[in-house]
Amino acid sequence: MLKVGLTGGIGAGKSEVSRLLVERGAVLIDADRIAREVVAPGTPGLASVVEAFGEEILAADGSLDRPRLGAIVFADADKLATLNSIVHPLVGARSRELEEAAAEDAVVIHDVPLLTENGLAPLYDLVIVVDTAPETQLDRLVRLRGMTEEDARARMAAQATREQRREIADIVIDNDVPLEELEQRVKDVWAELVRRSQAPRPSPVE
Repeated sequence: MLKVGLTGGIGAGKSEVSRLLVERGAVLIDADRIAREVVAPGTPGLASVVEAFGEEILAADGSLDRPRLGAIVFADADKLATLNSIVHPLVGARSRELEEAAAEDAVVIHDVPLLTENGLAPLYDLVIVVDTAPETQLDRLVRLRGMTEEDARARMAAQATREQRREIADIVIDNDVPLEELEQRVKDVWAELVRRSQAPRPSPVE
């Protein structure tokens, strides 16, 4: 099994890269998706979030009002840290369960938005960073996701810098390109991942 950490700033296009890798045969473990699952209605995770932030972060149907909670935590570093301390251990435990269920020869892609911020690079055999210019991120968040510029900048500022992400990267995928070019780059990266997954591993020292 080759364990790959995939990360990138918000709006960098990481989800598109993970989709293309899955098309080629990768097993995807999506931390964002798991983060939603562990705070679904009726879960201990949601109960802990409500205890920390109050019932005003619930929607009318009892589910987590993610935009409301996001507006609170991305404007306050301490509150963001509190939320992370609740959610991240739950996400980590579920991610390990899914990884253990994958085939022994799988290329497992862990899509982790905060991989850099949380110092998780050592957990993976290699790290892929999807990289874009900050102005590209801002444009995508405002134009495609409908965020206000203020909200978009706050979310970008809450993450690692572009330079910090690139420092931990074994492979950088530049996504300031048209989709057709991105597809070719991902195809080349996939070939490299398959090569590495099939390479002999050093025997553990007894």
